[in-house]
Amino acid sequence: MTLKGTVDSDTWIVEAVTSPAPQGGFSCHIAIRQRAPEQAVCHAFDHHRTFVTETAAMLDGLREGMLWIDLMNRHAFHVQR
Repeated sequence: MTLKGTVDSDTWIVEAVTSPAPQGGFSCHIAIRQRAPEQAVCHAFDHHRTFVTETAAMLDGLREGMLWIDLMNRHAFHVQR
């Protein structure tokens, strides 16, 4: 089974989708989109960890996505468009 979780704010959307990991357990793919068309940002990445349960993978994936947004808003890094 695949789980999908979404955090949707006025300006950002974070989606986390789980899948079975090749080594066992579950991995998570994270996608981030900014809604503002003048500063559109899309970024997707796979979580660096695997998890025992799909729920843990999805929740931690959403947490990682929100952390990525927080760091970007603090100008900790720059994403080239």
